[in-house]
Amino acid sequence: MIPYGRHSIDESDIQAVVDVLRSGYLTQGPQIDVFEKAVAEYVGAKYAVAVSSCTAGLHLAALAAGVGPGTTLVTSPITFVASANAGIYAGAKVAFADIDPTTVNMSVSSLEAVFASEKSVRAVMPVHFAGLPCKMEAIKALADRNNAVVIEDAAHALGATYEDGSRVGSCRHSAMTVFSFHPVKAIAAGEGGMVMTNDEALYRKLLRLRSHGINKGDDVFFSEDAASEDGLPNPWYYEMQELGFHYRITDIQCGLGNSQFKRLPAFLAKRRALAERYDNIFDSWDWLRPAQADQQIQSGRHLYVVRIDFKSLGKTRASVMRELRAAGIICQVHYIPVPMHPFYRDLGIRIEEFSDTISYYREALSIPLYYDLLESDQDFVISKLAALNS
Repeated sequence: MIPYGRHSIDESDIQAVVDVLRSGYLTQGPQIDVFEKAVAEYVGAKYAVAVSSCTAGLHLAALAAGVGPGTTLVTSPITFVASANAGIYAGAKVAFADIDPTTVNMSVSSLEAVFASEKSVRAVMPVHFAGLPCKMEAIKALADRNNAVVIEDAAHALGATYEDGSRVGSCRHSAMTVFSFHPVKAIAAGEGGMVMTNDEALYRKLLRLRSHGINKGDDVFFSEDAASEDGLPNPWYYEMQELGFHYRITDIQCGLGNSQFKRLPAFLAKRRALAERYDNIFDSWDWLRPAQADQQIQSGRHLYVVRIDFKSLGKTRASVMRELRAAGIICQVHYIPVPMHPFYRDLGIRIEEFSDTISYYREALSIPLYYDLLESDQDFVISKLAALNS
């Protein structure tokens, strides 16, 4: 079967994990610090906090930004539920800004309308869908005017760049940026995520929150008398200064992440080359088109999504997916709009308010794109798609 996405593991990755297993460390070891420093240097951020998943990172970023009861977090309807759930976890209200139909990213004009109607917005979480960066300068300017914090959901966008050439994760237009190392993402660590920031106060808060809210010496202790004796620190002492979580990543995961990170340039080059082949072929098709046509030189090319006019094709999306699967091709839909899920419907959010999201969702289909996809396999995918309209 040809899947829509897949990780790539080679012998160097396997050896990296074996080396960790033989090192004497399994969880809180040196590979974590190496991984954090490597990603921070690559994207151009001052600080990095590796966590157990991107979802954990989004949750901690929301908390660090002050999202909580009585506040609102705004995100995109076209994203995995984790983006919106981060606000719910923090006890906040979640609102959505509709997408721009040309990018499938958060619409700046829709975000402006949300700010006009929602007076308690504490954070905006734009999602770099499929690896294409959002219009971050405009989003940041809007957020600043409304005293809101920007948290970039960059789960798809490791390696992507802004229009000025700086990398997503540099936090040039945000307080924090969160990456994912899930197996189908740019690099795989099994599971894992990382929060980037340039703000030292946020960095220290994130460190505490990822480990139960416990301070082990990075910050000033609240109880100085208990922390030291005769002017010397008590070596066993630590403090839980706020309610945190067990969101730590392991040395095993970071060993794999470090090995994969060395392969990132090759991963990105191959994805971009395959995506460009799709672009060139689909340019002449009138019933199928790329969901994101512009600015793809900036994209991390995590997904390749097409929009199909299923009505004119005379087939349903479900029947197309079954037909392709019978031929050995697995496709997917990214994503069911978050407001359509029963949990969010029950909160009173109406999908009908997001017309561009509805239009996109009716037509979207993610087709195979990953590092180990052979050009011959890609040609097979293209031929089977073409046969749908024969």
